[in-house]
Amino acid sequence: MPKFLRRDCTRFAMFGYGKGKKAKWRSPKGRHNKMRDKKKGYPAVVSIGYSTDKKERGKINAKTPILVSNLNDLKKVGKENIIILGKMGARKKLEILEKAKEMKIEVHKINVEKRLEKLKGEKKNESKK
Repeated sequence: MPKFLRRDCTRFAMFGYGKGKKAKWRSPKGRHNKMRDKKKGYPAVVSIGYSTDKKERGKINAKTPILVSNLNDLKKVGKENIIILGKMGARKKLEILEKAKEMKIEVHKINVEKRLEKLKGEKKNESKK
């Protein structure tokens, strides 16, 4: 699926090429706009045919995402799910990551081993102070 960006985002910095919020899709509305006319050689325009299958919509790596903010939420998660961590402090995050590693559950956008090492290292530094 193509990445749909705002019309002239590659030409003008103010339209935010690489600045996610401003580069988001806005429908081209100009009278002589080639993109609106869907001319060959111009970026793709959002339309019905580009949508994903209903069964796959909202999934990450073919797994259903679940927001986890405490250990009780983690108990409800199965192998067919992927965890998204909510906003929380380092201590609670450490507990959840350890339990997720033990249960062999995937965590979205986090390398569990590296993060555990980092959080444990920070915890040791705090205890020395």
